[in-house]
Amino acid sequence: MTSQARLAEDIGGFTHDPLGYALYAFPWGTGELAGVDGPRAWQREQLGIIGAHLGDPERRHRPCRIAVASGHGIGKSALIGMIVKWGLDTCPDARVVVTANTERQLTTKTGPEIAKWARLAVTAPWFRAQARSLVSTMPGSEQSWRADLVAWSEHSTEAFAGLHNQGRRIIVIYDEASGIADKVWEVTLGALTDEATEILWIAFGNPTQNSGAFRECFGRQRHLWHTAQIDSRTVEGTNKPYLDELIATYGEDSDIARVRVRGQFPAAASMQFIAGDMVTAAQARVPAGDSVLAGDPVIFGLDCARFGDDHSVLAIRCGRDAVSRPWQRWHGVDAMTLAGDVALAAGRWHPDAIMVDAGNIGAAVIDRLRQLAPDVPVYEVWFGGKGRDAELEPGMSLRCRNKRAEIWAQMRHWLRHGSIPSDQQLHDDLTGPHYGFDADQRLTIERKPDMKKRGLASPDAGDALACTFAEPVLPRSLPEWIGAMERHGDGDGRATDRYREL
Repeated sequence: MTSQARLAEDIGGFTHDPLGYALYAFPWGTGELAGVDGPRAWQREQLGIIGAHLGDPERRHRPCRIAVASGHGIGKSALIGMIVKWGLDTCPDARVVVTANTERQLTTKTGPEIAKWARLAVTAPWFRAQARSLVSTMPGSEQSWRADLVAWSEHSTEAFAGLHNQGRRIIVIYDEASGIADKVWEVTLGALTDEATEILWIAFGNPTQNSGAFRECFGRQRHLWHTAQIDSRTVEGTNKPYLDELIATYGEDSDIARVRVRGQFPAAASMQFIAGDMVTAAQARVPAGDSVLAGDPVIFGLDCARFGDDHSVLAIRCGRDAVSRPWQRWHGVDAMTLAGDVALAAGRWHPDAIMVDAGNIGAAVIDRLRQLAPDVPVYEVWFGGKGRDAELEPGMSLRCRNKRAEIWAQMRHWLRHGSIPSDQQLHDDLTGPHYGFDADQRLTIERKPDMKKRGLASPDAGDALACTFAEPVLPRSLPEWIGAMERHGDGDGRATDRYREL
Protein backbone atom coordinates (compact mmCIF):
# COMPACT_ATOMS: atom_id res chain seq x y z
CA MET A 1 0.00 0.00 0.00
CA THR A 2 1.39 3.39 -0.99
CA SER A 3 1.74 6.21 1.51
CA GLN A 4 -1.07 8.14 -0.18
CA ALA A 5 -3.37 5.11 -0.08
CA ARG A 6 -2.52 4.64 3.61
CA LEU A 7 -3.26 8.32 4.26
CA ALA A 8 -6.61 8.07 2.49
CA GLU A 9 -7.48 5.01 4.54
CA ASP A 10 -6.54 6.77 7.78
CA ILE A 11 -8.57 9.85 6.89
CA GLY A 12 -11.53 7.67 5.98
CA GLY A 13 -11.52 6.36 9.52
CA PHE A 14 -12.40 9.85 10.78
CA THR A 15 -15.60 10.19 8.73
CA HIS A 16 -17.65 10.57 11.90
CA ASP A 17 -14.83 11.65 14.23
CA PRO A 18 -13.87 15.30 13.63
CA LEU A 19 -11.90 15.54 16.87
CA GLY A 20 -9.81 12.50 15.97
CA TYR A 21 -9.28 14.00 12.52
CA ALA A 22 -8.12 17.35 13.96
CA LEU A 23 -5.60 15.65 16.24
CA TYR A 24 -4.31 13.52 13.35
CA ALA A 25 -4.33 15.93 10.41
CA PHE A 26 -2.66 19.07 11.77
CA PRO A 27 0.99 19.49 12.85
CA TRP A 28 0.37 20.34 16.51
CA GLY A 29 3.41 21.57 18.39
CA THR A 30 5.41 22.58 15.32
CA GLY A 31 5.68 25.53 12.95
CA GLU A 32 2.65 27.82 13.18
CA LEU A 33 1.19 25.56 15.87
CA ALA A 34 4.29 25.53 18.06
CA GLY A 35 3.39 25.40 21.73
CA VAL A 36 -0.13 24.15 21.00
CA ASP A 37 -0.94 20.50 21.63
CA GLY A 38 -4.36 20.39 20.00
CA PRO A 39 -7.72 22.16 19.80
CA ARG A 40 -8.79 24.20 22.81
CA ALA A 41 -11.13 22.63 25.34
CA TRP A 42 -14.28 24.31 24.02
CA GLN A 43 -13.29 23.40 20.44
CA ARG A 44 -12.85 19.76 21.44
CA GLU A 45 -16.29 19.83 23.04
CA GLN A 46 -17.96 21.09 19.86
CA LEU A 47 -16.09 18.60 17.68
CA GLY A 48 -17.22 15.92 20.09
CA ILE A 49 -20.85 16.96 19.70
CA ILE A 50 -20.58 16.57 15.94
CA GLY A 51 -18.91 13.21 16.31
CA ALA A 52 -21.54 11.92 18.75
CA HIS A 53 -24.34 13.03 16.44
CA LEU A 54 -22.89 11.45 13.29
CA GLY A 55 -21.74 8.35 15.14
CA ASP A 56 -25.33 7.53 16.12
CA PRO A 57 -27.10 5.80 13.18
CA GLU A 58 -30.45 6.91 14.60
CA ARG A 59 -29.51 10.61 14.45
CA ARG A 60 -26.95 10.69 11.64
CA HIS A 61 -29.33 11.90 8.96
CA ARG A 62 -31.14 14.42 11.11
CA PRO A 63 -29.80 17.98 11.00
CA CYS A 64 -27.17 18.69 13.65
CA ARG A 65 -27.48 22.34 14.74
CA ILE A 66 -24.78 23.99 16.87
CA ALA A 67 -24.87 27.60 18.13
CA VAL A 68 -22.04 29.12 20.16
CA ALA A 69 -22.23 32.66 21.55
CA SER A 70 -18.98 33.86 23.03
CA GLY A 71 -16.76 36.75 23.97
CA HIS A 72 -13.75 37.90 22.02
CA GLY A 73 -10.80 35.81 20.83
CA ILE A 74 -11.74 32.24 21.74
CA GLY A 75 -10.78 30.77 18.34
CA LYS A 76 -14.10 30.55 16.52
CA SER A 77 -12.58 31.09 13.08
CA ALA A 78 -9.90 28.49 13.76
CA LEU A 79 -12.55 25.91 14.61
CA ILE A 80 -14.43 26.82 11.44
CA GLY A 81 -11.23 26.11 9.49
CA MET A 82 -10.84 22.70 11.14
CA ILE A 83 -14.48 21.74 10.53
CA VAL A 84 -14.38 22.78 6.89
CA LYS A 85 -11.27 20.70 6.16
CA TRP A 86 -12.58 17.68 8.06
CA GLY A 87 -15.95 17.93 6.33
CA LEU A 88 -14.37 17.94 2.89
CA ASP A 89 -11.65 15.36 3.49
CA THR A 90 -13.84 12.66 5.01
CA CYS A 91 -16.83 12.65 2.66
CA PRO A 92 -16.59 12.51 -1.15
CA ASP A 93 -18.54 15.27 -2.90
CA ALA A 94 -19.23 17.10 0.36
CA ARG A 95 -20.63 20.63 -0.03
CA VAL A 96 -19.76 23.40 2.43
CA VAL A 97 -21.10 26.95 2.41
CA VAL A 98 -19.68 29.58 4.76
CA THR A 99 -21.03 33.09 5.28
CA ALA A 100 -20.48 35.86 7.81
CA ASN A 101 -22.13 39.01 9.11
CA THR A 102 -20.27 41.21 6.61
CA GLU A 103 -18.30 40.67 3.43
CA ARG A 104 -15.27 42.21 5.15
CA GLN A 105 -15.44 39.65 7.95
CA LEU A 106 -15.80 36.88 5.38
CA THR A 107 -12.87 37.94 3.22
CA THR A 108 -10.41 39.27 5.81
CA LYS A 109 -11.00 36.96 8.77
CA THR A 110 -13.03 33.82 8.07
CA GLY A 111 -11.68 33.07 4.59
CA PRO A 112 -7.99 33.43 5.44
CA GLU A 113 -8.45 31.23 8.51
CA ILE A 114 -10.04 28.49 6.41
CA ALA A 115 -7.19 28.75 3.91
CA LYS A 116 -4.65 28.53 6.74
CA TRP A 117 -6.02 25.26 8.13
CA ALA A 118 -6.38 23.82 4.64
CA ARG A 119 -2.70 24.59 4.05
CA LEU A 120 -1.58 23.13 7.40
CA ALA A 121 -3.41 19.82 6.98
CA VAL A 122 -1.58 16.67 6.02
CA THR A 123 -4.12 16.43 3.20
CA ALA A 124 -3.33 19.91 1.84
CA PRO A 125 -2.84 18.70 -1.79
CA TRP A 126 -6.36 17.29 -1.89
CA PHE A 127 -7.97 20.72 -2.27
CA ARG A 128 -6.95 23.90 -4.06
CA ALA A 129 -7.58 27.26 -2.41
CA GLN A 130 -9.14 29.89 -4.64
CA ALA A 131 -10.24 33.44 -3.81
CA ARG A 132 -13.56 32.34 -2.34
CA SER A 133 -13.48 28.57 -2.34
CA LEU A 134 -11.69 25.33 -1.66
CA VAL A 135 -12.14 22.93 -4.56
CA SER A 136 -11.19 19.29 -4.99
CA THR A 137 -8.09 18.58 -7.04
CA MET A 138 -9.59 15.27 -8.15
CA PRO A 139 -10.32 15.57 -11.88
CA GLY A 140 -13.99 16.14 -12.58
CA SER A 141 -14.90 16.95 -8.97
CA GLU A 142 -14.28 20.69 -8.94
CA GLN A 143 -17.98 21.58 -8.92
CA SER A 144 -19.34 18.81 -6.72
CA TRP A 145 -16.71 18.62 -3.97
CA ARG A 146 -16.01 22.05 -2.55
CA ALA A 147 -16.39 24.74 0.08
CA ASP A 148 -17.59 28.22 -0.90
CA LEU A 149 -17.49 31.59 0.86
CA VAL A 150 -20.78 33.31 0.09
CA ALA A 151 -21.62 36.92 0.96
CA TRP A 152 -25.30 37.00 1.87
CA SER A 153 -27.94 39.47 0.77
CA GLU A 154 -31.56 39.67 1.87
CA HIS A 155 -32.44 40.32 -1.78
CA SER A 156 -30.30 37.53 -3.25
CA THR A 157 -30.40 34.26 -1.33
CA GLU A 158 -30.05 31.81 -4.21
CA ALA A 159 -26.82 30.32 -2.85
CA PHE A 160 -28.68 29.16 0.24
CA ALA A 161 -31.98 28.30 -1.38
CA GLY A 162 -30.32 25.96 -3.89
CA LEU A 163 -28.05 24.10 -1.48
CA HIS A 164 -28.81 20.38 -1.86
CA ASN A 165 -26.54 17.34 -1.82
CA GLN A 166 -28.70 14.30 -1.25
CA GLY A 167 -26.96 11.20 0.02
CA ARG A 168 -23.74 13.04 0.80
CA ARG A 169 -22.89 15.81 3.28
CA ILE A 170 -23.93 19.45 3.63
CA ILE A 171 -22.30 21.86 6.06
CA VAL A 172 -23.59 25.42 6.49
CA ILE A 173 -21.50 27.70 8.69
CA TYR A 174 -22.41 31.18 9.94
CA ASP A 175 -19.57 33.29 11.33
CA GLU A 176 -20.62 36.27 13.50
CA ALA A 177 -24.13 34.90 13.19
CA SER A 178 -25.84 37.64 15.18
CA GLY A 179 -25.41 40.00 12.24
CA ILE A 180 -26.88 37.69 9.58
CA ALA A 181 -30.39 38.66 8.49
CA ASP A 182 -33.34 36.50 9.53
CA LYS A 183 -34.27 36.05 5.85
CA VAL A 184 -31.02 34.16 5.21
CA TRP A 185 -31.72 31.90 8.20
CA GLU A 186 -35.20 31.19 6.80
CA VAL A 187 -33.89 30.30 3.36
CA THR A 188 -31.18 28.05 4.85
CA LEU A 189 -33.95 25.87 6.29
CA GLY A 190 -34.49 24.64 2.74
CA ALA A 191 -31.10 22.92 2.81
CA LEU A 192 -32.18 20.70 5.71
CA THR A 193 -34.69 18.64 3.75
CA ASP A 194 -32.50 16.21 1.78
CA GLU A 195 -33.09 12.56 2.67
CA ALA A 196 -30.27 10.27 3.89
CA THR A 197 -27.86 13.22 4.04
CA GLU A 198 -25.45 14.32 6.76
CA ILE A 199 -26.41 17.93 7.52
CA LEU A 200 -24.55 20.26 9.86
CA TRP A 201 -25.66 23.83 10.56
CA ILE A 202 -23.15 25.73 12.70
CA ALA A 203 -23.60 29.31 13.97
CA PHE A 204 -20.80 31.07 15.87
CA GLY A 205 -20.49 34.66 16.98
CA ASN A 206 -20.48 37.42 19.52
CA PRO A 207 -24.09 37.85 20.73
CA THR A 208 -24.45 41.45 19.58
CA GLN A 209 -28.23 41.54 19.03
CA ASN A 210 -30.89 40.82 21.61
CA SER A 211 -33.36 39.77 18.93
CA GLY A 212 -33.29 37.84 15.70
CA ALA A 213 -32.64 34.26 14.63
CA PHE A 214 -29.30 33.82 16.43
CA ARG A 215 -30.85 34.98 19.71
CA GLU A 216 -33.73 32.55 19.20
CA CYS A 217 -31.27 29.63 19.05
CA PHE A 218 -30.82 30.25 22.77
CA GLY A 219 -34.51 31.03 23.36
CA ARG A 220 -37.64 29.60 21.84
CA GLN A 221 -35.66 27.46 19.35
CA ARG A 222 -33.22 26.07 21.92
CA HIS A 223 -34.76 22.61 21.77
CA LEU A 224 -33.41 22.32 18.20
CA TRP A 225 -29.86 23.50 18.88
CA HIS A 226 -26.80 22.42 20.83
CA THR A 227 -25.93 25.73 22.46
CA ALA A 228 -23.03 27.14 24.45
CA GLN A 229 -22.30 30.61 25.83
CA ILE A 230 -18.60 30.98 26.54
CA ASP A 231 -16.85 33.58 28.68
CA SER A 232 -13.55 34.45 26.97
CA ARG A 233 -11.79 34.60 30.33
CA THR A 234 -12.32 30.84 30.75
CA VAL A 235 -10.62 29.93 27.46
CA GLU A 236 -6.93 29.15 27.18
CA GLY A 237 -4.91 31.43 24.93
CA THR A 238 -7.17 34.50 25.08
CA ASN A 239 -5.85 38.01 25.75
CA LYS A 240 -6.72 38.21 29.45
CA PRO A 241 -5.28 41.73 30.07
CA TYR A 242 -7.40 43.16 27.24
CA LEU A 243 -10.51 41.39 28.51
CA ASP A 244 -9.85 42.68 32.02
CA GLU A 245 -9.54 46.21 30.59
CA LEU A 246 -12.99 45.93 29.03
CA ILE A 247 -14.45 44.77 32.33
CA ALA A 248 -12.69 47.51 34.31
CA THR A 249 -13.65 50.21 31.82
CA TYR A 250 -17.31 49.40 31.26
CA GLY A 251 -18.29 47.23 34.24
CA GLU A 252 -19.07 43.53 34.57
CA ASP A 253 -22.76 44.02 33.78
CA SER A 254 -22.37 46.48 30.90
CA ASP A 255 -23.50 45.36 27.47
CA ILE A 256 -19.95 45.68 26.14
CA ALA A 257 -18.67 43.30 28.81
CA ARG A 258 -21.62 40.95 28.36
CA VAL A 259 -21.11 40.69 24.60
CA ARG A 260 -17.35 41.01 24.15
CA VAL A 261 -16.21 39.09 27.23
CA ARG A 262 -18.95 37.00 28.84
CA GLY A 263 -20.69 35.68 25.71
CA GLN A 264 -24.06 36.95 26.94
CA PHE A 265 -26.66 38.77 24.91
CA PRO A 266 -27.02 42.49 25.62
CA ALA A 267 -29.50 43.55 28.28
CA ALA A 268 -30.75 46.39 26.08
CA ALA A 269 -32.63 45.89 22.85
CA SER A 270 -29.64 47.04 20.81
CA MET A 271 -25.93 47.76 21.09
CA GLN A 272 -26.33 51.30 22.38
CA PHE A 273 -22.92 52.83 23.04
CA ILE A 274 -23.94 55.38 25.69
CA ALA A 275 -26.74 54.44 28.07
CA GLY A 276 -29.59 56.84 28.71
CA ASP A 277 -29.12 56.81 32.49
CA MET A 278 -25.49 57.93 32.06
CA VAL A 279 -26.61 60.92 29.97
CA THR A 280 -29.46 61.78 32.33
CA ALA A 281 -27.06 61.78 35.28
CA ALA A 282 -24.61 64.04 33.42
CA GLN A 283 -27.42 66.48 32.59
CA ALA A 284 -28.52 66.62 36.21
CA ARG A 285 -25.01 66.97 37.61
CA VAL A 286 -23.95 70.37 38.95
CA PRO A 287 -20.58 71.41 37.52
CA ALA A 288 -17.75 70.61 39.90
CA GLY A 289 -16.61 73.65 41.87
CA ASP A 290 -13.24 72.26 42.96
CA SER A 291 -10.62 74.97 42.61
CA VAL A 292 -8.36 72.56 40.70
CA LEU A 293 -10.64 73.07 37.71
CA ALA A 294 -9.53 76.72 37.45
CA GLY A 295 -6.52 75.62 35.45
CA ASP A 296 -8.39 73.46 32.94
CA PRO A 297 -8.31 74.65 29.32
CA VAL A 298 -11.44 75.90 27.57
CA ILE A 299 -12.01 73.82 24.43
CA PHE A 300 -14.41 74.47 21.55
CA GLY A 301 -15.77 71.47 19.63
CA LEU A 302 -17.49 72.27 16.33
CA ASP A 303 -19.52 69.84 14.22
CA CYS A 304 -20.17 71.35 10.80
CA ALA A 305 -23.17 70.97 8.50
CA ARG A 306 -24.89 73.10 5.88
CA PHE A 307 -27.75 71.49 4.00
CA GLY A 308 -30.54 69.06 4.85
CA ASP A 309 -31.76 68.36 8.35
CA ASP A 310 -28.31 68.46 9.98
CA HIS A 311 -27.16 71.32 12.19
CA SER A 312 -23.80 72.85 12.97
CA VAL A 313 -23.18 72.77 16.72
CA LEU A 314 -20.58 74.45 18.92
CA ALA A 315 -19.91 72.67 22.24
CA ILE A 316 -17.77 74.34 24.90
CA ARG A 317 -16.06 72.31 27.61
CA CYS A 318 -13.75 73.24 30.45
CA GLY A 319 -12.60 70.16 32.36
CA ARG A 320 -15.74 68.43 33.64
CA ASP A 321 -17.91 71.46 32.94
CA ALA A 322 -19.69 71.60 29.59
CA VAL A 323 -22.63 73.62 30.96
CA SER A 324 -21.48 77.03 32.17
CA ARG A 325 -20.65 78.38 28.72
CA PRO A 326 -23.71 78.17 26.44
CA TRP A 327 -23.53 76.09 23.29
CA GLN A 328 -24.63 77.37 19.89
CA ARG A 329 -26.55 75.76 17.04
CA TRP A 330 -26.97 76.78 13.38
CA HIS A 331 -29.00 75.44 10.48
CA GLY A 332 -28.27 76.06 6.82
CA VAL A 333 -25.48 78.62 7.30
CA ASP A 334 -22.48 78.80 4.97
CA ALA A 335 -18.86 78.25 6.00
CA MET A 336 -17.97 81.94 6.21
CA THR A 337 -20.94 82.80 8.43
CA LEU A 338 -20.27 79.84 10.68
CA ALA A 339 -16.58 80.72 11.03
CA GLY A 340 -17.45 84.34 11.82
CA ASP A 341 -19.90 83.35 14.57
CA VAL A 342 -17.42 80.93 16.13
CA ALA A 343 -14.72 83.63 16.04
CA LEU A 344 -17.09 85.96 17.94
CA ALA A 345 -17.66 83.23 20.54
CA ALA A 346 -13.89 82.80 20.79
CA GLY A 347 -13.54 86.50 21.51
CA ARG A 348 -15.94 86.09 24.42
CA TRP A 349 -14.74 82.81 25.96
CA HIS A 350 -11.04 82.85 24.97
CA PRO A 351 -10.67 79.13 24.16
CA ASP A 352 -7.31 77.41 24.37
CA ALA A 353 -8.17 75.28 21.31
CA ILE A 354 -10.86 74.96 18.65
CA MET A 355 -11.41 71.45 17.30
CA VAL A 356 -13.43 71.29 14.10
CA ASP A 357 -15.04 68.42 12.22
CA ALA A 358 -13.12 68.72 8.94
CA GLY A 359 -15.73 66.96 6.81
CA ASN A 360 -18.56 68.63 4.89
CA ILE A 361 -17.87 72.39 4.97
CA GLY A 362 -15.43 72.01 7.86
CA ALA A 363 -12.27 72.51 5.82
CA ALA A 364 -13.43 75.97 4.70
CA VAL A 365 -14.47 76.83 8.26
CA ILE A 366 -11.03 75.84 9.52
CA ASP A 367 -9.24 78.01 6.97
CA ARG A 368 -11.38 81.03 7.81
CA LEU A 369 -11.09 80.54 11.57
CA ARG A 370 -7.30 80.54 11.31
CA GLN A 371 -7.59 83.96 9.71
CA LEU A 372 -10.15 85.38 12.14
CA ALA A 373 -8.67 83.92 15.35
CA PRO A 374 -4.93 83.61 14.65
CA ASP A 375 -4.00 83.36 18.33
CA VAL A 376 -6.11 80.22 18.96
CA PRO A 377 -4.92 76.78 17.76
CA VAL A 378 -7.47 75.30 15.35
CA TYR A 379 -7.33 71.51 14.95
CA GLU A 380 -8.76 69.46 12.08
CA VAL A 381 -10.76 66.44 13.24
CA TRP A 382 -11.18 63.80 10.54
CA PHE A 383 -13.78 61.34 11.84
CA GLY A 384 -12.72 58.66 9.37
CA GLY A 385 -9.01 59.19 9.98
CA LYS A 386 -6.74 56.92 11.96
CA GLY A 387 -7.62 56.81 15.62
CA ARG A 388 -5.35 56.32 18.59
CA ASP A 389 -6.08 53.85 21.33
CA ALA A 390 -8.43 55.67 23.70
CA GLU A 391 -6.51 56.17 26.95
CA LEU A 392 -9.30 56.02 29.51
CA GLU A 393 -7.26 55.62 32.68
CA PRO A 394 -3.52 55.30 33.40
CA GLY A 395 -2.66 51.86 32.03
CA MET A 396 -6.15 51.35 30.56
CA SER A 397 -6.86 51.81 26.86
CA LEU A 398 -9.40 50.76 24.23
CA ARG A 399 -8.50 49.96 20.63
CA CYS A 400 -10.39 52.17 18.15
CA ARG A 401 -10.94 51.78 14.42
CA ASN A 402 -10.93 55.49 13.58
CA LYS A 403 -10.84 58.98 15.08
CA ARG A 404 -14.59 59.12 15.68
CA ALA A 405 -14.52 55.91 17.71
CA GLU A 406 -11.58 57.27 19.73
CA ILE A 407 -13.24 60.55 20.67
CA TRP A 408 -16.62 58.95 21.42
CA ALA A 409 -14.89 56.47 23.72
CA GLN A 410 -13.12 59.33 25.51
CA MET A 411 -16.39 61.24 25.79
CA ARG A 412 -18.29 58.25 27.17
CA HIS A 413 -15.67 57.80 29.87
CA TRP A 414 -15.81 61.54 30.70
CA LEU A 415 -19.61 61.50 31.05
CA ARG A 416 -19.32 59.47 34.25
CA HIS A 417 -18.28 62.66 36.07
CA GLY A 418 -18.96 65.47 33.56
CA SER A 419 -21.82 67.98 33.40
CA ILE A 420 -23.69 68.68 30.15
CA PRO A 421 -26.68 70.86 29.17
CA SER A 422 -30.15 69.55 29.98
CA ASP A 423 -31.31 69.34 26.39
CA GLN A 424 -33.42 66.55 24.89
CA GLN A 425 -31.76 66.79 21.49
CA LEU A 426 -28.33 66.36 23.09
CA HIS A 427 -29.68 63.39 25.07
CA ASP A 428 -30.97 61.79 21.87
CA ASP A 429 -27.70 62.46 20.03
CA LEU A 430 -25.59 60.83 22.73
CA THR A 431 -27.77 57.76 23.16
CA GLY A 432 -28.55 57.18 19.47
CA PRO A 433 -25.42 55.57 17.98
CA HIS A 434 -24.83 51.84 18.15
CA TYR A 435 -21.36 50.39 18.46
CA GLY A 436 -19.55 47.31 17.23
CA PHE A 437 -16.09 45.87 16.70
CA ASP A 438 -14.38 45.32 13.38
CA ALA A 439 -12.51 42.21 12.24
CA ASP A 440 -9.43 43.41 14.13
CA GLN A 441 -11.46 43.83 17.35
CA ARG A 442 -11.32 47.64 17.25
CA LEU A 443 -14.23 49.72 18.50
CA THR A 444 -16.48 51.21 15.80
CA ILE A 445 -19.26 53.78 16.22
CA GLU A 446 -22.29 53.68 13.93
CA ARG A 447 -21.98 56.02 10.96
CA LYS A 448 -24.40 58.91 10.48
CA PRO A 449 -25.87 57.47 7.22
CA ASP A 450 -26.61 54.19 9.01
CA MET A 451 -28.34 56.04 11.85
CA LYS A 452 -30.50 57.86 9.32
CA LYS A 453 -31.52 54.53 7.80
CA ARG A 454 -32.87 53.64 11.25
CA GLY A 455 -34.88 56.86 11.28
CA LEU A 456 -32.56 58.77 13.62
CA ALA A 457 -31.15 62.24 13.13
CA SER A 458 -27.45 62.90 12.74
CA PRO A 459 -25.92 63.18 16.24
CA ASP A 460 -24.57 66.70 15.62
CA ALA A 461 -24.45 67.81 19.26
CA GLY A 462 -22.87 64.51 20.32
CA ASP A 463 -20.18 64.82 17.67
CA ALA A 464 -19.51 68.44 18.70
CA LEU A 465 -18.89 67.44 22.32
CA ALA A 466 -16.80 64.48 21.17
CA CYS A 467 -14.60 66.86 19.14
CA THR A 468 -13.42 68.47 22.39
CA PHE A 469 -11.55 65.24 23.10
CA ALA A 470 -9.74 65.07 19.75
CA GLU A 471 -6.36 66.35 20.95
CA PRO A 472 -4.74 66.84 24.37
CA VAL A 473 -4.58 70.48 25.50
CA LEU A 474 -2.29 71.63 28.30
CA PRO A 475 -3.81 73.19 31.43
CA ARG A 476 -3.76 76.98 31.52
CA SER A 477 -1.82 76.83 34.77
CA LEU A 478 -0.97 74.32 37.45
CA PRO A 479 -2.61 75.05 40.81
CA GLU A 480 -0.14 76.04 43.50
CA TRP A 481 -0.60 72.78 45.40
CA ILE A 482 0.31 70.76 42.31
CA GLY A 483 3.55 72.72 42.00
CA ALA A 484 4.28 72.05 45.64
CA MET A 485 3.77 68.31 45.11
CA GLU A 486 6.16 68.35 42.19
CA ARG A 487 8.76 70.04 44.39
CA HIS A 488 8.22 68.04 47.59
CA GLY A 489 6.17 64.97 46.64
CA ASP A 490 2.59 64.17 47.70
CA GLY A 491 3.03 61.28 50.12
CA ASP A 492 1.05 58.31 48.92
CA GLY A 493 0.37 59.78 45.47
CA ARG A 494 -3.40 60.04 45.87
CA ALA A 495 -3.49 63.80 45.29
CA THR A 496 -1.58 63.48 42.03
CA ASP A 497 -3.92 60.69 40.91
CA ARG A 498 -6.87 62.95 41.76
CA TYR A 499 -5.49 65.75 39.60
CA ARG A 500 -4.90 63.40 36.67
CA GLU A 501 -8.45 62.10 36.99
CA LEU A 502 -9.87 65.63 36.85
